[in-house]
Amino acid sequence: MGIGFKELLIILAIALLIFGAKRLRTIGSDLGGAVKGFKKAMDEGDEEEKKQLAGEKDADFDSTSASKTGSKSSSV
Repeated sequence: MGIGFKELLIILAIALLIFGAKRLRTIGSDLGGAVKGFKKAMDEGDEEEKKQLAGEKDADFDSTSASKTGSKSSSV
C-alpha cells in the first residue's frame, strides 16, 4: 500500500501552492545538489577505507613473513 500516482499529484499540487513554482524549483535543485554531495562524500570515504584496509593487509603480510624468517630455532 504505497503512494499512487493520484496521491503524488495531490502532494505536488499542494507543494506548488505553498511554495510557488520558482521556490519549488530552487528547493529541488538544492536538494539534488545535497544528494550529489552526499554520494560523493560516501564514495570518497569508501576509497579511503579500502586504502586503509589494503595498507593493513600489507603490514600484516610483512610482519608475518618477517617473523617466520627471523625466528629459526635449532634443536640440538
